[in-house]
Amino acid sequence: MILLTVEKTMKKAKMTKESSKRPVNPRILTINGGSSSIKFALFDGGDPPRRILDGKIDRIGLPEPTLRVKGSNPTDNLSRSVTAPDHTKAVDALMDWIEERSERDVLTAVGHRVVHGGPKYSAPQLITKEMVEELHRLSPFDPEHLPEEILLTEAFHRRFPDLPQVACFDTAFHHDLPRVARLLPIPRRYEAQGVRRYGFHGLSYAFLMEELACLAGAKAAQGRVILAHLGNGASLAAVHNGESIDTSMSFTPAAGVPMSTRSGDLDPGLLWYLARTEGFDAKRFNEMVNFQSGLLGMSETSSDMRDLIECETQDVRAAEAVALFCYQVKKWIGAFAAALGGLDTLVFSGGIGEKAPTVRARICSGLGFFGIELEEKRNAANESVISGAASPVAVRVIRTDEEWMIAKTVCRVLGLG
Repeated sequence: MILLTVEKTMKKAKMTKESSKRPVNPRILTINGGSSSIKFALFDGGDPPRRILDGKIDRIGLPEPTLRVKGSNPTDNLSRSVTAPDHTKAVDALMDWIEERSERDVLTAVGHRVVHGGPKYSAPQLITKEMVEELHRLSPFDPEHLPEEILLTEAFHRRFPDLPQVACFDTAFHHDLPRVARLLPIPRRYEAQGVRRYGFHGLSYAFLMEELACLAGAKAAQGRVILAHLGNGASLAAVHNGESIDTSMSFTPAAGVPMSTRSGDLDPGLLWYLARTEGFDAKRFNEMVNFQSGLLGMSETSSDMRDLIECETQDVRAAEAVALFCYQVKKWIGAFAAALGGLDTLVFSGGIGEKAPTVRARICSGLGFFGIELEEKRNAANESVISGAASPVAVRVIRTDEEWMIAKTVCRVLGLG
């Protein structure tokens, strides 16, 4: 069983500071819950953290849900069917696996990716009863993510009541946006209710900024930077002096550029039109915007960029979906370059940003007027720097690692580093 309590962990953290000794073999489990999956990773809580294995329970609520684990040690690898008609049963299967490993890895703490921190939470912190109550109140801010994330923390507490859990908020990176960037042009009374631009992908952006500093130096990280996290969810952030000054997602993750199944920005009058012509209510509109739009809605065939690129020469719908995605990302880059007063570094990340040279090339095409010049061979090879030697703007591809960022954050909060 897992024995460390919050009190014991904090006491060990104090001893660490006093004696310059760290706990023996601290183990940090990171949890990233999605709508139909739970991703997790196990880290040695060193400085920096070292990944031991990755895992996932997918197809939650669908036929044949599976628990998969892959580690550097072949004995860690497994794939087995589990009972997971919902997230409660899925997390039970995960915790059964944790107990199976308890003789090899006694957990020190769990770090959770919590998508929305609302107006209150601007920094990672230990999960308490009071926080869970507040997150329940915040659930209307993000009904697609928060309920399942709360369920995960509560399930861990029931099975392992003495195990410290840390919430790492995906909105925290953007919490201190300039006021002009976070205000929404609606009646002011809603601001008092916490309605504002929040932005997301914050854990990814925090990691990318640390990596940029390591790869290109502190000066580059303090410069004018645009980060493009392009995956199933996609957003961009404008960063100056290491701080987020604007981001494409807004009050919810549905805003900004088109994504795999999310629409991105829409004319709000569309809801009223669909209500009058097709009887849409708010729930049906929300389903359309989050799960039936984006690449899937435009192509009518797939939400996967790889599929669309493969068939775009034969399918005009696929071609238009790819073209619109690239066009919208390009527009946001231009807008953020204006907000930054110029651009020094552009970073591509996420599944599309890291692995789709065709998409990167189309996004950057025509942006030479403010200094973006790609080197074709470097881009095709997915090299870390894909801009030409003479390009005024450095264009980089950096693989993001939200789980590593969570593990590092947990170590910092608990004083384990």
